[in-house]
Amino acid sequence: MDPRDLAMTAARAVFVYAAFLAIIRVSGKRTIGSFTPFDFLVALMLGEVVDELIYGDVSLTQGFVAVGVIALLHYANSWLTYWDHGFSHLLEGSPTVVLDKGQLHYPGMRAERMNEKDVLSELRLHGVDDLREVKLAIIEYNGQMSVIQQDWAEPVQKADVGLAMEEQKRADTGGDDEPMPEHRTDSPELLDRPK
Repeated sequence: MDPRDLAMTAARAVFVYAAFLAIIRVSGKRTIGSFTPFDFLVALMLGEVVDELIYGDVSLTQGFVAVGVIALLHYANSWLTYWDHGFSHLLEGSPTVVLDKGQLHYPGMRAERMNEKDVLSELRLHGVDDLREVKLAIIEYNGQMSVIQQDWAEPVQKADVGLAMEEQKRADTGGDDEPMPEHRTDSPELLDRPK
């Protein structure tokens, strides 16, 4: 390959990098943070356009027209989901329950293509070691899990100390202080490790 072609490719890469850095900064944190399906699509499309721009398969004008159109689509998507009227559900999906009152919710897990190990792994990342501590675990529209703990499992604050919470915990756990192995997220059987 001709050294001038390599120099031109390098110069185009620097120019495209600077331009895209500016575009990403203007687009906001959501563009590079937790991806929604549309954000992911935009990232894939921009990646393809960058490839074409860097290697000179298209002119810079053509490439930046494509980038502008993608940016406008991203902006329109953001406004449609903000405005809602059903667009949010259509464009970004909706949350899915995978655990309800300490019990795995298999229809939700099936919809998200998650098995028990996936759910338990996510719960461990949230500091949960007993399924009974969880009131609700939801896979959000961006693919991250949200965990809502039982009232008695929340971190204790001075105002929380009292008989009412102890009675609620006893009712929710059946009076068992230690969870049964099937209620734990860290049991050896579930982690595929020797006891």
